[in-house]
Amino acid sequence: MKERIWEIDFIRVLAIALMIVGHFVFNLNFVLGVEVNFASGFWYWYFKAWVLFIFISGISTGFSRRVVQNAIKLLVVAVGISIVTYFAVGEQYIRFGILHFLAVSMLLYLVLRRLNVWLLGFLAVGIALLTPIIRQTTVSTGLLLPLGFTYPGFTSLDYFPLFPHLLYYILGIIAYKLYYYKGRSLFKFSLQSRIIEKISRNSLVIYVLHQPVLFGLILLYKYLS
Repeated sequence: MKERIWEIDFIRVLAIALMIVGHFVFNLNFVLGVEVNFASGFWYWYFKAWVLFIFISGISTGFSRRVVQNAIKLLVVAVGISIVTYFAVGEQYIRFGILHFLAVSMLLYLVLRRLNVWLLGFLAVGIALLTPIIRQTTVSTGLLLPLGFTYPGFTSLDYFPLFPHLLYYILGIIAYKLYYYKGRSLFKFSLQSRIIEKISRNSLVIYVLHQPVLFGLILLYKYLS
């Protein structure tokens, strides 16, 4: 891509900012016991902002010439996060979080990119229809967690199964195929910024580092108080 598309960078940075605030609030609840209702209301819908990040990832993959390499890099980082969280929080460790999901989605993209927008649309609808069934079905193994099948007592700090989240990734692929393959902005105006572009380019580094920093600061506060 010769010129970066400003709204893709902008929305990615917005999603990152929302993510950092969300994780800060989650840490307050998890470490300090601050009462936060994640099951309904404002914070329930706030955490749905991840849809933006996944959607933008679906668009961005269309521009990538190193899909497999990037997927492997993400998967290595994701496995590292699983190992670290296993020793840090035990049974709540991250088995299939956002990075696991994006890595697998990027590998699936190698097949999805061959489908036209109509087939992708039907696939997205199929995922939407099957998701409630999968959510209500429990199994006796953790091997199906990536698909969305859980077992009794399952809990995790971060969980992004393919059903329903692949739906939003596919919508991003559709957006790329319908317009963004042209390599230009959808808008006639531009809010392009070097700072936003730099943050967008380093989104993976920010994701990996921000949570340990936030968690550490809150632990320090708890220790000092």
